[in-house]
Amino acid sequence: MHVRVVLFTSDLRVHDHPPLCAALQAADAVVPLFVRDRAVASAGFAPPNRSAFLADCLADLDASLRARGGRLVVRSGDLVEEVCRAVTEADADEVHMAAAHSGFATRREDRLRRALEADGRRLFVHDAVTVAVPPGEVTPSSSDHFAVFTPYYRQWARVPLRAVAASPRRVPVPDHVGGEPLPARGDITGVSPALPAGGESAGRKRVTAFWRRGLDAYADTHDDLAADATSRFSAHLHFGTLSPVDLVHRARRRDGPGADAFVRQLAWRDFHRQVLAARPDAAHADYRTKRDRWRSRHTAGADIEAWQEGRTGYPVIDAAMRQLRHEGWMHNRARLLTASFLAKTLYVDWRVGAAHFLHWLVDGDVANNQLNWQWMAGTGTDTRPGRVLNPVTQAKRYDPDGTYVRRWLPELAGLDTPSVHEPWKLPAGQRAALDYPEPVVALSEGLDRFRRARAGLR
Repeated sequence: MHVRVVLFTSDLRVHDHPPLCAALQAADAVVPLFVRDRAVASAGFAPPNRSAFLADCLADLDASLRARGGRLVVRSGDLVEEVCRAVTEADADEVHMAAAHSGFATRREDRLRRALEADGRRLFVHDAVTVAVPPGEVTPSSSDHFAVFTPYYRQWARVPLRAVAASPRRVPVPDHVGGEPLPARGDITGVSPALPAGGESAGRKRVTAFWRRGLDAYADTHDDLAADATSRFSAHLHFGTLSPVDLVHRARRRDGPGADAFVRQLAWRDFHRQVLAARPDAAHADYRTKRDRWRSRHTAGADIEAWQEGRTGYPVIDAAMRQLRHEGWMHNRARLLTASFLAKTLYVDWRVGAAHFLHWLVDGDVANNQLNWQWMAGTGTDTRPGRVLNPVTQAKRYDPDGTYVRRWLPELAGLDTPSVHEPWKLPAGQRAALDYPEPVVALSEGLDRFRRARAGLR
């Protein structure tokens, strides 16, 4: 029997899955394998929300494979060791997997390739599974990657995308290759109360709903905090339960400003991956250093705690941080506001905020999380690194009626619209009755501190 192994990583679906399709082409059977890599957990990349969502994804993937006559083999340990063990048990000659682009993932891939080749086996890595356009496919003439999004997007939009691969009808799996029980969401503690369900089935249902009710208006509504009109595909894209190639193809068939704006957001994901692939150190080091002497946990501990717990005294910031803890997700506009507030208004090291987001976000993704934080900290690819988002002005623009703030800050629910964004302007007695904190810093003071720091006037 000719057997191949398909290693699932961040591509937990059967629809549009090139590694699975390639492995099935000339094999009698395949081993669909997922390894719960202990290195991922030990590095802190398996916090409760993502672990719970992953459990849903694995259960759904197993169900999809069983509907096709197969099953998912799950193992725990060192990924390279477990893959090699499965290859030996199955007497497989090839392993197929999706390309990844972080420094950790590429090093792990290299280790796996060397181990397999030493045993006379081959590793095949397939592009365009977690991205629409792989890193390195679009490059400027003078560099190995684009450092500015707009010229990248112009070229990205002209790249012909591969065709969408159909779901296989049958996935035969050898009976003698065994695994461990699937993890269950219910066994994981510390999960956000309103964490959404994971899995390809849930993702495709969300696509259907968004295509019907959200795509056409996306350009006008995706920044509206109260409307909550974003696609909420980010977690599914992170775990690969949705295909970005499929989404781009489908959106382009719809045409219109909403579809164009949606495709542009998908391009941002690919942009960040090509930056990280070229500069892996950007996951933890300034992409473009400003030689900041950031305030740290030691010097700004109280301010950091206030930001993390949603009690800075700025309602839109606090609402966003409470949403993060409750849902394991945050609105895209709110992410920009909270990041700008921590890095520039409080002048706290962007890595502190990035780590907090990675702990709570179900879509916590090294490329998008770290590089978006660097964008807002002014150390990344932003061509205006000195920009500071005023939380009051932004709240009045993107939550004009205060609906988003009232949703997450019930203590302010009774305030009128002007006051809900600036409760510190209320009379002292009324403020005291709110049980809501005073601002941790005046916006003018924070802005002056940031500008002086960047100018070197300490």
